[in-house]
Amino acid sequence: MTAIVWFKRDLRTTDHGALARAAFQGDVIPLYVFEPEYWAEPDVSGRQFDFVRESVRALGDDLATLGMSLVIRVGHVPDVLSDLQAETGFHTLFSHEETGSGWTYARDRAVAGWCGANGVTWHEVAQSGVVRRLNGRDGWAAQRNAYLRQPQIVVPERLTGPDLASDPVPDLTQADHCPHRQTGGRPQALSLLGSFLTERGQTYRKDMSSPVTGEHACSRLSPYLAFGCLSGREASQATAARQREVKGTRTGWGGSLKSFQARLAWRDHFMQKLEDEPALEHNCLHRAYEGLRPAVPDAARLAAWQAGETGLPFVDACMRYLNATGWLNFRMRSMVTAVASYHLWLDWRVTGLHLARQFTDFEPGIHWPQAQMQSGTTGMNTIRIYNPVKQGKDQDPTGVFTRRWCPELAGVPDAHLQEPWLWDGAAGLLDRGYPAPVVDVAAAAREARDRVWAVRRGTAFKTEAARVVDKHASRKDPQGHFVDDRAGRRGRKTSPAKDTRQMGFDF
Repeated sequence: MTAIVWFKRDLRTTDHGALARAAFQGDVIPLYVFEPEYWAEPDVSGRQFDFVRESVRALGDDLATLGMSLVIRVGHVPDVLSDLQAETGFHTLFSHEETGSGWTYARDRAVAGWCGANGVTWHEVAQSGVVRRLNGRDGWAAQRNAYLRQPQIVVPERLTGPDLASDPVPDLTQADHCPHRQTGGRPQALSLLGSFLTERGQTYRKDMSSPVTGEHACSRLSPYLAFGCLSGREASQATAARQREVKGTRTGWGGSLKSFQARLAWRDHFMQKLEDEPALEHNCLHRAYEGLRPAVPDAARLAAWQAGETGLPFVDACMRYLNATGWLNFRMRSMVTAVASYHLWLDWRVTGLHLARQFTDFEPGIHWPQAQMQSGTTGMNTIRIYNPVKQGKDQDPTGVFTRRWCPELAGVPDAHLQEPWLWDGAAGLLDRGYPAPVVDVAAAAREARDRVWAVRRGTAFKTEAARVVDKHASRKDPQGHFVDDRAGRRGRKTSPAKDTRQMGFDF
């Protein structure tokens, strides 16, 4: 028996259930398909393509050590499978489950249709704490935690199968290659995991909120988790092993590692939201918010926000940093989204697409629930309107980050750096190319707050909010840990009311 192993967002050979199961039954054909239609979608970019291309190359190297060559093909997946069936006569396909965009969901349905029409059995294997066909959030935490505790899946040391030709790796994006982004591949993931757990992560809890310190203190594993160079179970179990090592010490490691484990749990929690309700990529989770913001955005405000030219220094510094590096720490992701949605009054679908393209670590299951959460359209989350001036003062107190990415502000005194319009020399900033603020921060926030809360006071709001809470809200104990609903019935208090914690898109 020869089986195809279709690699998707699982670019590794370690802890790879689909590869192990295929190898157990016989010969395997490892396959990766570069899909031109996917890379033409509006939520992907050259920085992600380059990361994937590097990760696919590293995957090929790992497969070579197992005695196999990765088969690379270019095209529509059902067409690629048709060609491979003509070449090999295969009748079994293995892959991991994917919680992706509407496009990948439609693609997978097309693959399922092709398999049914061509006598191919398709086995999809879980690779995370996301549970398919979940009836409700009660009990989800127990299932997720049980999966994380299972031993990692061992792939045979040698694989066998036919040697097939590959297509040349294409360049499917012609711009935005982001030379300062992270490099793809499992070796880089393992290096970062090791340095985070033994060196960089000691101050994670304290330093992850600021872009000044977060670049070093955050794990930086998010793109490797997003594209499966590292499994979530690997990261969780390695962290647990390190927790056992530092238990009882007073070094700061205990709190930081606990926080990181919580982030890994929240990652699965948010991905489960998209798995349970795929439409939230396009529709407000709470339907009362549809039409609240203009469907056609203010073009000038949108362009200023995208380019980092809003005249709000800390927002501009963060957006310029993101454009240059493909990454931004969690609190700043929340802030730039919130400023776009509240102060600039731009629709989350438009700004969310731009951020999706800019993030090298774009993960649809985290990105879209977070875009809505930070825009106040879920109906169950705390309305949090970040003050970009205060955030700048709190997270960049010396101004080193703001001045680096907004060099036009180099001469502005510290006292006015985050509010240069109050400085006596503000008029000269226009001569140096730095714009006046596109909005009055306080007035814009006040107007946005009034508009959002007006929706919440509507007569039908509570009924719809109850539906959202029942389907999507976390079940947490008083310490914020995910728990099984049955624990509550044993007398342990759980809270399925609101997700009030702000979990960012990254790690």
